[in-house]
Amino acid sequence: MTSPLGGIPLQRAVTGPLDVSYVDIGPRDGDPVILLHGWPYDIHSYGPVVSLLAEEHRRIIIPYLRGHGETVSLEDAGRSGQQAAIGADVIELMDALAIDRAVLAGFDWGGRAACVAAALWPERCAGLVSVTGYLIQDVAAGVKPLPPTTEAGLWYFFYFATDRGRAGLEANRREIARVVWTRNSPEWAFTDADLDLAVAAFDNPAYVDVVIHSYRHRLGLAPGHRRYVDLERWLATAPTISAPTVTLDGGADGNFPATDGSGYAQHFTGTHRHRIVQGAGHNLPQEKPEAFADAILEAEFLAKREQT
Repeated sequence: MTSPLGGIPLQRAVTGPLDVSYVDIGPRDGDPVILLHGWPYDIHSYGPVVSLLAEEHRRIIIPYLRGHGETVSLEDAGRSGQQAAIGADVIELMDALAIDRAVLAGFDWGGRAACVAAALWPERCAGLVSVTGYLIQDVAAGVKPLPPTTEAGLWYFFYFATDRGRAGLEANRREIARVVWTRNSPEWAFTDADLDLAVAAFDNPAYVDVVIHSYRHRLGLAPGHRRYVDLERWLATAPTISAPTVTLDGGADGNFPATDGSGYAQHFTGTHRHRIVQGAGHNLPQEKPEAFADAILEAEFLAKREQT
């Protein structure tokens, strides 16, 4: 089986509750970079980033998150969508590939997974790039309302809390993704072909279970899986991240307006740089790949400077 990402063969690794499907690009002796996609997106968010990093002699690993693509859930824990699960998946994939340390970079769900992994396993994170900042959720505060303009953009949180929303996701995966993409990135002129590439990753037996559990868990409407109880307790303390970090905000993000980064700066105890990428929406790597690749190289530079 091959990935449409340049025809690169998909590889597989069994990692705890998952059989992960991923692409592994670039020289094996290159510094590893793990790129993590969001929802409702897939590995093709990083297509334009890959060539930029490959030119810099980096080993680039892009997994399909649980419930996506050909990543297979091997047990019930693999159908959880909670933050501890997707963060643990990153470390378990690194273990399977015998990677001690890597730069972790992501947006949306992928940014959350990267933040969780960097916070709970700091020795494994050589540097971090996270779109929209510190993404570890305060699940206990999920009942607190946000400003109405923000709540309106998160309509799918509440839709997926209902049986009707679950049925809607089952039946309308493509069109729900189109609505989210359009609202998240109002300046991104994506094509039907772009959407088709991503939507193919949603034809996964665990997709609906993982997505529904993710949004219900973060609102306190569904319990977490027993496998992740201790990790969630740790995450409830809002652990800091010590790895050198570059946070990015899209200047044209339709749901999450850009900030100066000061609201979450206290969570980053290592060197922290914040950038606003003008013209970018929520899917920042695909919309502005040069800015995302530059952020990865900057995080690496900061890490090497700290080591000297």
